[in-house]
Amino acid sequence: MAATHPVTAEVTQRIVERSRDSRAEYLEHMAAARASGPGRGKLSCANWAHAFAASPEGDKQRMRDPTAPNVAIVSAYNDMLSAHQPYERFPDIIRKAAHEVKATAQFAGGVPAMCDGVTQGRPGMELSLFSRDVIAMSTAVALTHDAFDAALMLGICDKIVPGLFIGAAAFGHLPVIFVPGGPMTSGISNAEKARVRALYAEGKATREELLTSEMKSYHGPGTCTFYGTANSNQMMMEMTGLHLPGAAFVTPNTPLRDALTAAAPKRAVEIRDGSNDYTPFSAVIDEKSLVNAMAGLLATGGSTNHTLHILAMARAAGIRVAWEDFHDLSRVTPLIARVYPNGSEDVNAFHAAGGMSFVTRTLLDAGLVHDDVMTVAGRGLGRYRQEPFLEDGRLVWRDGPAASLDRDILRPADDPFEAEGGMRLLTGPLGRGVIKTSAVKPQHRRVEAPAIVFEDQEALLAAHKRGELDRDFIAVVRFQGPQANGMPELHSLTPTLGVLQDKGFKVALVTDGRMSGASGKVPAAIHVTPEAAMGGPLGRVRTGDVIRLDAEAGVLDIRLDPRELMARPPAAAPPSQPGYGRELFGWMRRAAGPADTGACALFEAA
Repeated sequence: MAATHPVTAEVTQRIVERSRDSRAEYLEHMAAARASGPGRGKLSCANWAHAFAASPEGDKQRMRDPTAPNVAIVSAYNDMLSAHQPYERFPDIIRKAAHEVKATAQFAGGVPAMCDGVTQGRPGMELSLFSRDVIAMSTAVALTHDAFDAALMLGICDKIVPGLFIGAAAFGHLPVIFVPGGPMTSGISNAEKARVRALYAEGKATREELLTSEMKSYHGPGTCTFYGTANSNQMMMEMTGLHLPGAAFVTPNTPLRDALTAAAPKRAVEIRDGSNDYTPFSAVIDEKSLVNAMAGLLATGGSTNHTLHILAMARAAGIRVAWEDFHDLSRVTPLIARVYPNGSEDVNAFHAAGGMSFVTRTLLDAGLVHDDVMTVAGRGLGRYRQEPFLEDGRLVWRDGPAASLDRDILRPADDPFEAEGGMRLLTGPLGRGVIKTSAVKPQHRRVEAPAIVFEDQEALLAAHKRGELDRDFIAVVRFQGPQANGMPELHSLTPTLGVLQDKGFKVALVTDGRMSGASGKVPAAIHVTPEAAMGGPLGRVRTGDVIRLDAEAGVLDIRLDPRELMARPPAAAPPSQPGYGRELFGWMRRAAGPADTGACALFEAA
């Protein structure tokens, strides 16, 4: 095993130092929760009888035994969204598996699961980021019955996994295993999908042609197959040790998927308090495991959304992660994967080429992640160099490939696609933001051009339809931050800006909003903070101001004296829009912290 890279070690140590007091307080709380004993042991007879009144007779007999383990199921099932539809079958599989180890499993609670793919460009997207906080609270409600020895988290997509994680952290004295559903099988090629989208953006394809193309891409149960936030979530759960090894990218409704689902409650029982292998969430998630998650994200060109989510997730466990940590790790973490939109192939091809076992092995061998961590599979991240298989119907793990099976998708650390990871911190007179560079060609990473200011994405799209954007420019789309309107994704701008870039124009985006895990080939400075609604400099930018975005140098500059910029009166924030439930989230917008602390309402309001 290689020695830890000095930058990895340095970043980890400064996170430890930064988190010293808050982490100690968190661990004290978890120790106190554990000391009070299993939940049902504290419940009165009436309390406990309520908890299993509707259970089958066999379960009732087990539950009368105060030593019989009981496993919570918290699920994001719904049958509208392809990623979560497979979860309909999981509770029955889990209950049966729990019975095999003389335990019970109860569906403790459901959490909402909304899809950014459905709400993209729609008012509902303004609820998207804060759905993470709602999911965290829903998870806490499910577990607060305090009747469980362990918990299984069934969730996969954008805000769902971070929300489940934050909620689980509040019950960090319990063992917690995340149970994925897996990606859908591959549809049409990503190149063909992108081609039709570009034609539609130019008015050269009809809506019917676009819908036909999209239906061939999103065609069955499972997660969307591009490497967006959902699949970045699954990578992270492996890198933190909250999955069973190799669970992330096994397709739904297959014997191997079902075997992994059945293995989760059995393992949860094995690592419960009172066993020889007690492994609570609070022991799995620490400073080192979160650095492992960040390294995995950078090495694979993962979602920009996690520059928000990891900060909020870490904070829930008493750990303080900063954008500077991403930036410094990115400088030494090679980009070893190209998965659409950063490459041409999808996550199924990534999995076939070696997938997570190859990524884990490669990063361990390069000293870019920590092996000395606890995982739900045991001590050491090295366990995740293995892949699951069925052998005569029995679940087994074998060593994954030591070499990439497709060097167009995965490469070793000494011959990467790029020497550095895919995310960088931008700073300058316009504030602080992040940029994902893994899909942006080097010649597009520096753009200096006049600004065109928009108050929302619809205004930019309308300007393009009027033919006003055939020129070099940097689009400033402001009042899109968490306190302004909930920080919606602006991914619907990608096809339009991509078409302009393909025409030879120098274009870029600067915004206090989000893009997504599907951030593409156009340079985008996102999550800019302070946001315009809170008096940030973006609120003072005017159309015609010359802006310089330099991803290589980490600069977000404006060719204007900073004193002159800040002397300008700020633009007025658009009024909050009612409808689509947005009025219910007003307190979250008001309570949300800035993007560089995770844009979370829960901690600021506490």
